[in-house]
Amino acid sequence: MSHLPELPVTFRPSRTRAVLLTAGVAIFVVITTVAMLLEQLSPGERVSFVFTAALLLGVLMLLSRPKVVADESGVTVVNIASSRHLDWAEILQVNLRPGDPWVFLNLSDGTSLPALGIQPGIARQRAIDDARTLRALAEARSIGDPEQHHG
Repeated sequence: MSHLPELPVTFRPSRTRAVLLTAGVAIFVVITTVAMLLEQLSPGERVSFVFTAALLLGVLMLLSRPKVVADESGVTVVNIASSRHLDWAEILQVNLRPGDPWVFLNLSDGTSLPALGIQPGIARQRAIDDARTLRALAEARSIGDPEQHHG
């Protein structure tokens, strides 16, 4: 890849995120409206409806959280319930194989880290392009690039 994006750059499944957040807000509004319109409900039952709606919205917000942020110091992988910062040298390989649900980063410690911020779900071609960009960034900043590691 001849042209790398300026850092920092954030990769996230924008369409999936938009669908999840829109659905979450819609569900919250509908359930809350129904709770207020049903006259036979007690105040406690209304609160439980709104609480359930808020819980569903919270779950969908968590599912929309994943992203991958690349900056000069490395890559921060934000998944549903965790976040991890990696130095560029820790990333040996960026993989998105056919059938993979998201990108996997092969790390220097022998482990593999899923990066849910790049996933081919709704926008397959965008995920492929994002994976290629992240791979090119990792290769350009790896240990093999002496320019990045001299002081």
